[in-house]
Amino acid sequence: MLGLTVGAFAVAWWLGLYLLGRDPRRPVMLRTGLGLAVYALALAFAPFDGEVPTHAHEVLAGLPALIWTGVLIALLPLDHPWRVRADRLWLTVVVPVGSVELVLASVVGGWWQPITAAVVLAPLLAVLVMVVRERRGSGVRDGLILLASLFFGLGVAALLMPLGWLPDGLVVAAVGVDLVVLGIVVAASNAIETGETLAADLRRSAAGAVLVALVFGAQFGLVALGTADADVLRPLAFGVVGAAIAVVTLASPLQAMIDRLVFAGASDVRDQRAQLRDAADALPRRSEHQQLAELTDDDFARLVRAALRHYGDLGKLLANPLTDLPAIDKRLVERDRADHSLDRAIELKAMLLECIDRLKPPDQEFGTSEEWRHYNALFFPYVTGLRPYRRQPDLSGLDETSRRAFDWFRRYVPERTLYNWQNAATRVVAADLRSRDWQ
Repeated sequence: MLGLTVGAFAVAWWLGLYLLGRDPRRPVMLRTGLGLAVYALALAFAPFDGEVPTHAHEVLAGLPALIWTGVLIALLPLDHPWRVRADRLWLTVVVPVGSVELVLASVVGGWWQPITAAVVLAPLLAVLVMVVRERRGSGVRDGLILLASLFFGLGVAALLMPLGWLPDGLVVAAVGVDLVVLGIVVAASNAIETGETLAADLRRSAAGAVLVALVFGAQFGLVALGTADADVLRPLAFGVVGAAIAVVTLASPLQAMIDRLVFAGASDVRDQRAQLRDAADALPRRSEHQQLAELTDDDFARLVRAALRHYGDLGKLLANPLTDLPAIDKRLVERDRADHSLDRAIELKAMLLECIDRLKPPDQEFGTSEEWRHYNALFFPYVTGLRPYRRQPDLSGLDETSRRAFDWFRRYVPERTLYNWQNAATRVVAADLRSRDWQ
């Protein structure tokens, strides 16, 4: 039984870390990965010996429901009337109150468990209804998310209110299957939205995780065979396998952290290593079957929006199908540069900046009139990296113009309004990219 538990832990732990590392800037990816990682920790703390689970297991088993509520909120469109308020309510009320309630239930138990189930699952049900109303008839992908969310909620309810009808191990396994399905569907949705491919990169990451899990897990198995009480080695099994999978799955972020320490005084070496690493990570995500000329205007604008969102990340730009634009071929020939993936990403970044600069009204550094909306909506959030709606924004390094723009966004531009402006401006940039002769 311990071997099966370690295997389920390894799958959930790997997929959670993979989603966290694939696109951590997207709330839906970040929260989905976090939910899977917490579920994996719940497996590590669950004894599965027929006795009452540990307090830590009870708390960790309920947390994925709170986190998945945030995932469903992140799936709502930004222009949804309740999107921003629901997200703020989830962060400030649902997560703190639900976490405290889970701790109380793990200590008190008994009659307190139904109350905990209501507190934890009521927000999930409410958001699920919102998503159903918003995405009615939207497609198979959304249907899978909603169906798996429903079964996931039922599984969590069975964990929080154990009636004895099913073994805890079976219920937790069912919850894990739902979470894995949800994680893969969310990853596929993100790949489609950004124009990337998922299968090759997922296989590459899974192969590495399986290899290290087998190598280190087999060593633990050999030691356990010679031990009278294998349960004594339980923490070591989860710790060794979990650490090995984390090192392989998060190899690039960990290497970047090491480079910052080792090459602290050699920024050029550090930057070049980061670019090569980003290029290597992005290559398996490139879609070789994307025909840009056959895309609809909406699909082309979606790729432009993804490129703008990753304007400062060459690795993400490298995986964007827009790097195959014929205009980039011409620019590389004109500059006598090699047809390298990084060079294509650099040219795409330059083209995006040129398109944004064309939106800027002449003879003024900064303005707030209607003719400035498209330029302001793209230049400051994407090119400058301004984040006006963060609770504790970092204003260090901003010039006077960016500070004025920050103050204007905070005072006069609601987040939903900025989102609508960005959508409109993205369509203008997309039309520019498609129609202009870049010779």
